[in-house]
Formats: sequence, structure tokens, C-alpha cells
Amino acid sequence: MSPRLCGRPRSSSVGRGAEASSERGAEAPPRRGGIGRFGRSLGDVRGLPPFVRLLAWTQLAFNIGFFAVLPYLAEHLGGALGMGGWLVGLVLGLRTFSQQGLFVVGGALTDRFGPRPVVLAGCVLRIAGFVWLGYARDTVQVIAAVVCVGFAAALFSPAVESETARQAVRFEAAGGHPRARTLAVFSAAGQAGAFLGPLLGTLLLLADFRTACWAGALVFVGVLVAHWRRMPAGRPGGSTPRPGTGSAGGADDGEGADDGEGADDGEGAEGAKAAERATGTSVTQRTADAKATEGTGTTEATGATDATGGVVRATLCNGPFLLLCLAYGTYLVAYNQLYLALPQEVVRATGSQSALGWLFALSSLLVVVAQLPVTRAVGERLRHRTALCLGLGVVALGFAVVAAAAPLGLRGPVGTVPAALHVLLLTFGQMLAVPATRALVTELVAEHRLGFSMGALSSVSGLVVLGGSAATGALFGSGAAPAAVWALLACVPLLGAALGRTVRPPRPARADAGPVD
Repeated sequence: MSPRLCGRPRSSSVGRGAEASSERGAEAPPRRGGIGRFGRSLGDVRGLPPFVRLLAWTQLAFNIGFFAVLPYLAEHLGGALGMGGWLVGLVLGLRTFSQQGLFVVGGALTDRFGPRPVVLAGCVLRIAGFVWLGYARDTVQVIAAVVCVGFAAALFSPAVESETARQAVRFEAAGGHPRARTLAVFSAAGQAGAFLGPLLGTLLLLADFRTACWAGALVFVGVLVAHWRRMPAGRPGGSTPRPGTGSAGGADDGEGADDGEGADDGEGAEGAKAAERATGTSVTQRTADAKATEGTGTTEATGATDATGGVVRATLCNGPFLLLCLAYGTYLVAYNQLYLALPQEVVRATGSQSALGWLFALSSLLVVVAQLPVTRAVGERLRHRTALCLGLGVVALGFAVVAAAAPLGLRGPVGTVPAALHVLLLTFGQMLAVPATRALVTELVAEHRLGFSMGALSSVSGLVVLGGSAATGALFGSGAAPAAVWALLACVPLLGAALGRTVRPPRPARADAGPVD
């Protein structure tokens, strides 16, 4: 039986911060104040294994390259190319579908071949797509280029996200940061890219859109080279990477003992026990599984079949994971209101959308600065399920604030205060809900299905967003009072919190349970 990436054992201090904090406390006393918290956040990043830091930098680069180009695509299509509004919407919709809708494909490929080839293929596609988009002039070429750009993300995003989650679990089991803090670093890096990318794009557009496309492509050239040289090869949970492919990782990256190779790496009894706690499966059983995998071509073929058909069946039968997808989908419906409901509120209050850019910058900058402190102060003191539900509750409060202020009819700069509070609360809820969701995935699915599951999380949630956005648009078009619409929107994350409460991860295996029969 394939092991699950189990939750934190109750007897372990990892994730609670008790013994881990005392061990580090002897080296340096905790600092207080804003500078001290910022220094601790930088320490969290420096304390990660080199491979995990590479993954975080990858997410930063992904978003810088993406947001340097895509926010300005609609203006390029409608202005420079003269496309009609419906055609611009179609092109943007096809890009979104080719990305979110096909995440599950990238996840399945990651489980089958490992993250390295999938990430490299995605980078090549993104480079080709951006260059093609910069030179495309007719509708067919533009559609082909944006589909290429979108499908590239459907490949590398689930590969990087699943590998980050896997490494976060291994780092936690080895006595490092709690997995939620490692995943928070990943989220903060992505938001930093979302903040810096549009600024880079604004500067590049002083030349033209083609220059911005070339700059975005060059960012992905850098990512491609870095992963070609530094990313280990091999399938998730499989054998040790081939020599020369894991120079960034080594033992610190969790590519040795935690893959069942501890006995050969000289980790001894302590390494074996740590591996048992991390996976819920004994080293004896995992060694037997490895020998069976290496035995015959028939066993390998069986594994390939499981990676294609069996993984879909197992996912559809995983009730807690599907509930998590629905709960996370309600968060994405709420987050999507930054592009649907929030612009309408800003226009109502000020008469223009000029304040939107500042609100978006506020959201991204807040995540960059506060993600790690929030995770450390709140997220690590709560179970992942509780952190998810609390985050969704905070998001719902953000909608309730606008609903309560709408009857007052505030205008001008004062009228943007409810919108700013909405963005602040939505962002704080995001900082709790997103790392908790990714951590819960590692508790609900088997390790060798982690890539597919990360892709399925995005794909299922994307379908929820599609239906939720259509319903929201219908509400605003019906002439209903803004207070009523925002109150109904507040109910969406509350529904997600109720669904989240029903997600019950399996109990982690006891360290002394012995081999699995």
C-alpha cells in the first residue's frame, strides 16, 4: 500500500515549535519589533534546504515573467491588434482554460515521470509562447500562442507545487520548519513576483509589448537553466536521483533517507524511525516495495497503469480530498471578486478604476511582508483544518464589511475605505487558507499521487470558480442592491468553512507500530 504523507504525530514537537524553538533559542534570543520579525522571516528562508529555496525562487520568477506580460495582453489585443471585445474575452478565456483546466494533466505527468522533465518542458513551452505572442498578428496565431503560454503553466505549476509540498513534509520530518511555514515561504515568493512583475511590465511597455514578451521569455530561460542544472531527476517517492543531477539537493534536500534509502546512507536507526514517522510505513516495507519495483518489467508496467487510470479512480474515491477541493474552490470564488466585484465597488465610490492598482499592490505587498509572521504567529498554532476554516471566516468578514457599508453610500476617498478593508481581510484570510490547504493535501493523498492531486485541486476549484463567477455576474446584472450582493458573497467562504470542517485527515501512523503487513 502506498504511504500517505501523514500529518504531524502528536508526540512530535515538529509543527508545534516547542523543542524546535528551544533548540534554536540557545543560539539567538528572539528579537522583537518589526525589524526583528523581518529578520526572523529572512532566517526562515535561509534555513531552508538549497533545493527548497530553488523552488521558492522558481515561483518568484514564474510570477515575475507572467505578470510582466499578461496584465497588458487585453490592451494589446484590443488596441494594437484591433480585436473586438468578445474576441479579446475569448482569447483570455482560452488562456485561463488551457492553464487551470489542464493542471491535472501536468500533475499526472509529474507523478509518472517526476517533476524535472515536466518543469523543463513547461519552461520551453512558456518561452516559445511568449516569443510567439510578441510577433503574432492574426487571430489564429494569437490563440495558439496564448494556449501555449497557458498549457506551459499547466505543466510546471503542479510539478513545482507538488515537489514543494513533498520537500516541506520531508524537511519537517527531519526536524526543520513546520510544513506550513515552508509552504508559506513559497506563497510569499509567488506574491512577491505578482508585485514585481507588473512594475517590470510597466517599464518595458515604454518600448512596446514585444519587448515585454522577450523579457518574460528571458526570465523563463533563467528558470530553465537553473532547473536543468540543479533539479534532481527521478519520480516522486522513487529511487535516488542519478548522480550529477541533484547538486542543489543532496541529503539536505530530503532526496536520500526519506526516499527509503536511509539504510544505505548510514542514517541508522534514527533515520529509519524518522522515515517511519514521516510516511507511516516502515523502512522494511518500503525496501520490499523498492525491490518489487526493480524486479520485473511487469511490475513497472503495473505502476504505469496505476499512474494513469488508477490514480483518477483513487482521487474520485477520496471523499476528504474532494471536500477540500470544494472548500478551496469557495476561497477562489471569493478571491476572483478582486477582478469582478471590487472594480464595481471602486467605480461606484470614486467614478473610476484608478484606485484598483493601488489596492492590488497593497494585497501583494501585504503577503510578501506578512505571510511568514502570520503563519508563525497563527498558522503553526492551529491544525491545518482549523487554519483553513479560520482563513475562510476572515475572507467572509471582508465581504460583510462592504455589505454593511454599502447602504451608507460613501463617496470619494472615504468611499474606498470599505474596499481597502475588504482587500486587507481577504489577503489575511488568504495567508491562512492557502498554506493550510496545500499542507492538507499532503495529509490526504499518497505521495506518488501528490502531483496529480495538486493538479486536481486547481482543476476542480477552477470549475467552482467558473460557476461562481457566472452566478456573481448574473447577480450584479440583475439590479440587486449592492449590500445584498456582497452579503450573498460573504456566504460563499462561510460555506467553504463548513465544508472544511468536514475534512478529516487520517490519523498519523504510530512510530512504534512496526512494519505494515
